[in-house]
Amino acid sequence: MRTCFGWLGGAFIAVAVLGCGASHKKVEAPALAQANTEALGTMVQSVEAEKQRDRDRAVTLLRQAIAKDPSLWEAHYNLGVLLARKNDLAGAEPELAKAAELAPNAEDVALALGEVRRRRGDPGAAADGLAAFVKSFPDATASRMALVASLRESGRLDEAIKNATELLKRRPNDPVALSALALAHVDKGEMDAAELLSTEALKGDKKTAVAERTAALVALKRGDDAIAFQHFVSASELDPKDITARLNMGVVLLQAGVYPRAEKEFRAVRDVEPENDDAAIGLAAALRGQGKRESQAPYREAEKILKDVLDREPHDLSAMFNLAVLYEDFLARPTDARPLLERFLDEAPDKHPARPAAEKYLADDKAAAQTPDTGATPAAAKKPAKSAPAKK
Repeated sequence: MRTCFGWLGGAFIAVAVLGCGASHKKVEAPALAQANTEALGTMVQSVEAEKQRDRDRAVTLLRQAIAKDPSLWEAHYNLGVLLARKNDLAGAEPELAKAAELAPNAEDVALALGEVRRRRGDPGAAADGLAAFVKSFPDATASRMALVASLRESGRLDEAIKNATELLKRRPNDPVALSALALAHVDKGEMDAAELLSTEALKGDKKTAVAERTAALVALKRGDDAIAFQHFVSASELDPKDITARLNMGVVLLQAGVYPRAEKEFRAVRDVEPENDDAAIGLAAALRGQGKRESQAPYREAEKILKDVLDREPHDLSAMFNLAVLYEDFLARPTDARPLLERFLDEAPDKHPARPAAEKYLADDKAAAQTPDTGATPAAAKKPAKSAPAKK
């Protein structure tokens, strides 16, 4: 499941700072209860199908296992994870919710459910579920870290600071915990506290990419772009396999309108991970920013990239919305945008930050279709809708 980067809507990608792979104490899942033997056998077959990269067969087998034994929580969990990998988040969420109901002390389930809710654009629901889990299991630091991120995304900053402080109590002087608390203070605009915490994170016995990325974001908020990029570069050097710093640099360059340099960073990520959807969508946005009416090659490449993502992952909301934006505002093809917008609204949760923009596009297209053609000179192309950025 994609866990390290967020949703790109219109012109924004979330800046992921903490990244993945940090070591946290986890609550173990419950032992597998006595289950229908045939259902267990079918679930084992699904695991083998997944190993052979036959994901569709794996999904089918898991559905069969659940039909044979609806209480088999691992089957619900595995199915939810597989659907999330296919970007069928609307299908993944109820499966993971059922797994959480059947296995309330399985932290992997709580984390997966929270991540799917965040990716669906509903960090508030993610935070509520994770908060309930850490209330029952206060020492579950992995879930508390995810909770802090979800609280930040949903704007519940006082709660984020409280939980980040609790995390730091359990992991004193830990650079990841210090970084989590620093970022909560950044979001609240308390830059002195954020800078102090970030500095402490950098003082660890062993330098970490997490601390460097956090220092970069603090510097950006201070307006020190050059220092921020130095920290991003340091993060990449500390962990060359970690693509998060390059994704962050690409995001920052996108937001600054420096599209050629953003393109370079996203292409570098795709050199390492050719099917990284976050980098693909970021690259499409960078290309979109370089196209012109008389020079549409960048638009065409962006279109191909987004179509490729949707061919692999038909339920990818970010690719769906961004391709619609490309058609609406840059290629003047509202007829092609309409079905994408309708699919997006069918699949996106009610609180998804891009819903208002998608609804406005459809309303504007409908109004334009009903306006009689008077032969007047067309109005200037409307500006791209600016959807709310999702915070990591």
